[in-house]
Amino acid sequence: MIANDISNTETVRNVFIIDDKGIVRTILIYPLNVGRFIPEIIRTVQALQMADCSKGSTAANWMPGQPVIVPPPKTFEALQERNQEIEKTEMELLGI
Repeated sequence: MIANDISNTETVRNVFIIDDKGIVRTILIYPLNVGRFIPEIIRTVQALQMADCSKGSTAANWMPGQPVIVPPPKTFEALQERNQEIEKTEMELLGI
């Protein structure tokens, strides 16, 4: 619902992030009196790219370099494989 005292002819700023397949992935709409924050636009592009590459999701307040949320394995076998990879990585980090 829009308040009666809001202009329907005033300009707003829009940012559209469109991927290489021509799909609109993000739309940011800013009122005329609020400036855009370019680092947030760049962070959004990086989050979309990271999520696509990792097949995961980025959490709220995600920043580049932080881990992503990976979806759960679909089979018990895939769960076992993931657990083995985690154990192997932990052992390598500990130097065992």
